[in-house]
Amino acid sequence: MIICETERLILREYEKEDIAALHTIFSDEETMSYYPAPFSYEKTQQWVESNQKRYVRDGFGLWAVCLKESGDLIGDCGLVKQTVEGETEVEIGYHIHKNYWSKGYASEAARACKKYGFRELGLKKLISIIDPRNIPSMRVAEKIGFMKEKEAFVFNKQHLIFSEARESVYQL
Repeated sequence: MIICETERLILREYEKEDIAALHTIFSDEETMSYYPAPFSYEKTQQWVESNQKRYVRDGFGLWAVCLKESGDLIGDCGLVKQTVEGETEVEIGYHIHKNYWSKGYASEAARACKKYGFRELGLKKLISIIDPRNIPSMRVAEKIGFMKEKEAFVFNKQHLIFSEARESVYQL
């Protein structure tokens, strides 16, 4: 099911057939350098299944990011409920295959997810949880209008929390 489209991308729900293509991204050491370790094939399969459950439970999750031109899966981006300092927040998360870095795809996908979260889901605030060493991810957050809000201990280590409130984007 297609969630949204941009000029160059289609964001759609994961399908079982996406696991192999996604694994080429999640098994790469450079791509996963801010995670505890690259993913095994089984962990990638669990990732897809977990997001499919989120679609049913939450109405959203991380979605496959595919090139409109070819249909190739180049990453994922979407909305995920996270707990930050005891509060439930909705995060825009993104992972793009390193062969497609520095081409604006992460920003394009994240901007589409921001619009979807605010306009379609009526969310009041969105965040991104970013490792303090991950400068490219911070740039993506800033390009879509997020600002550094605070530091927080999430996923067993310190992270930066970038965010934006709906009021700052859309008049209610």
